[in-house]
Amino acid sequence: MKCVFEAEISKKAEVISLLEADPYGKEEQGEFAGRSFSRNGYKFKEGLMLGEDKEKVFVYLKGPDDFLPFATKKFEGIAKRCSPEDEARILKKIDDEEQGAEMGVGAIFG
Repeated sequence: MKCVFEAEISKKAEVISLLEADPYGKEEQGEFAGRSFSRNGYKFKEGLMLGEDKEKVFVYLKGPDDFLPFATKKFEGIAKRCSPEDEARILKKIDDEEQGAEMGVGAIFG
């Protein structure tokens, strides 16, 4: 599963706080026990860095399909999942960025 959530830039601190909270998932109970953004991994990007709306921030998540309900619940009232069109465009930009970084490292250590 790959997905992107978006929030207004005014909620940047709130989003970062949520992403960094409970890094080991010890506070989660029930179906989400042991879940955390830190354990799953994420990328946080400001819209301006991606050539997108400068008034937004984006969170890229990659992981198992059963992580999506956890993320959706945690982001309730703070961020929402991007539209399919926006998500596809942003995923491509992030994937291209990752490939560029891998090529750069390969050139250095190649």
